Amino acid sequence: MKKTLLVAAVALLGFGSVSQADDIQAKYQGTCFACHGTGAAGAPMTGNKSQWASRLELGMDALVASVKNGKGAMPPNGLCNDCTDDQFKSLIEFMVK
Repeated sequence: MKKTLLVAAVALLGFGSVSQADDIQAKYQGTCFACHGTGAAGAPMTGNKSQWASRLELGMDALVASVKNGKGAMPPNGLCNDCTDDQFKSLIEFMVK
């Protein structure tokens, strides 16, 4: 019985991780891709580590603050008005990779 519960709990945790990754990818597609997927308005492109390098040196807290406050052509919250700080962090990490 305990083994069955453990297996079920592990399976649920795995499904939770997939849905969180799917959620971040969906938020990226809906709010970030237009600029970060194309480099529009000077946005660092997703996956281009050299374009992200100087920004990453500022630290994650500074990057999240830039998103929340807006920077350059990026409006406050980067068009994701319902994103949490943790989601902004996950979106940044997604774009850097």
